[in-house]
Amino acid sequence: MRFLEGVEENFRFMVLEVTKQVENTLKVLENPDPGLVTKIESRDDYIDNLKSVIENKCFSRIHTGFGGDKRAIDMARAVNIITSNLERLADHAVNIVMQSQYLRDPAFIKRYDYKAFFAEIIKALRLVVKALFNQDITLAFKICRAEVTLDALFKENFDMVLRDLRTGESPENCITAHNIFRYLERMGDTILNIGEAVIFAAVGEKFKIHQFEALKESLSGLGRDVPITDGEFQSIWGTRSGCRIGRVDAGRKGPRSSGVLFKEGNAVKLRAEAENIRRWEAVMPGLPPKVQAFHVDGDSASMLMEYLGGCTYQEVVLSGAPEIAANATFVLEQTTRQLWQDTRRPGPVKAGYVRQLSSRLDDVFRMHPGFRRGEMRLAGRRIPGFDEVLRRAEEAETSLEAPFSVLIHGDFNSNNIVYSHDEERIHYIDLHRSRDTDYVQDVSVFLLSNFRLPVLDTLLRARLDRVIRQFLAFSREFAVEAGDASFEARLALGLARSFITSSRFEFNQGFAREMFLRGVYLLESAADFGDSGKPWSAYVLPDAVLIY
Repeated sequence: MRFLEGVEENFRFMVLEVTKQVENTLKVLENPDPGLVTKIESRDDYIDNLKSVIENKCFSRIHTGFGGDKRAIDMARAVNIITSNLERLADHAVNIVMQSQYLRDPAFIKRYDYKAFFAEIIKALRLVVKALFNQDITLAFKICRAEVTLDALFKENFDMVLRDLRTGESPENCITAHNIFRYLERMGDTILNIGEAVIFAAVGEKFKIHQFEALKESLSGLGRDVPITDGEFQSIWGTRSGCRIGRVDAGRKGPRSSGVLFKEGNAVKLRAEAENIRRWEAVMPGLPPKVQAFHVDGDSASMLMEYLGGCTYQEVVLSGAPEIAANATFVLEQTTRQLWQDTRRPGPVKAGYVRQLSSRLDDVFRMHPGFRRGEMRLAGRRIPGFDEVLRRAEEAETSLEAPFSVLIHGDFNSNNIVYSHDEERIHYIDLHRSRDTDYVQDVSVFLLSNFRLPVLDTLLRARLDRVIRQFLAFSREFAVEAGDASFEARLALGLARSFITSSRFEFNQGFAREMFLRGVYLLESAADFGDSGKPWSAYVLPDAVLIY
């Protein structure tokens, strides 16, 4: 690889120097030697310089030397990550040497198993060069596994230090020994980062080791032993819920799929999503992706799902041909109507839009502290503060309820809807929030997901406005057919929730304020109407609030 020219030699020297630092640190603990301590301290500067040289070469090559060669850029990034962690590991070695000088009895440390730490660290360091330059995933795993062993060793020795403290051993020696073991445990963290950087160099995607293992476990759940180097992984998106999502080509063939979708994250959320997928599949076969493998490991879980062909509805609206976008909207409305009819259950239900809004306000005001307006007076007229407006809207909402419930998507953003033009059908993804409640929640989220797109081009904005108007008209038509008299009022509160909470994801202060103020306007509109004594069936949502 072109990148290695001029960098490989420096890198090999750095790994060698750090390994020698660790070996010499062990020698100091075995037999304190002031001369060796001085040597360790002086070589730390050499390691820092090597790190700077490699770092400069990596950044220089990334910016000037690769011409878009992703493999070379990934290698440069991996080398930079590894050298940064090697330098940090060497610093920990110096810290251990400095701590050892506080031992009142140098032999005190020998009652603990410190040698096992060094054996594991040195073994991992000796694998680094070969693992990186051969992009050997198996060796990378061995490097990463050292961190698990070092954590276990730390726990064992920490318990022994506590036992000695309880039995009256020298507190000074015990605390110093603990500090030494803490630095050895931190070396394990740097080694883990090094191993994960090797995986990045080989795969081209940043994986935490638990994510990589989850992917391997999930692929094996398909009944296939698919090495990651044989299965192309392409990161698709990371969600705000913290899940890692990517596409893997696992050799699976079929008209609807060209690989599988890998998702890793919180076990509770992924289990809920898997259960909801099965429920949606029973309601409308083919609507959600099929779950092909599910694996739980403690608090984390992973699953492989069918990779659905097509584009998200958002992509279709923004970049598809007008006739394709129109057809996607028609199919979406027909699918949504069918789902609402098939899952409709009689009986009143309250979604609690103002309550949902209140639970997210801390994040809104943390992002935009100036939005929290207090009471004001203008030309002698009192203008209520935001908190008062919110309270009045919450009181008004107590008399609002949907006459029936449906199974909603729960996160009905336009990028969670996939449209396949070849099949002329809609698919749902990201379903962990699905539940039976007021369909207005999905309506408000969908409308706002189109409004809040940072698109200022006149023609594209006109497309988004058309989608908003069409889906609003469709939803109103369904409400009339279903005898839902308070639809407009509930939608106002649902939109207020979505407007205000969406501002926490928007850095553009002007656009964020625009959404926030529109939400406040809808809260005031609903609160004022609730005080008027008129029936909610007479309330009409001001459509202009949805057009930017």
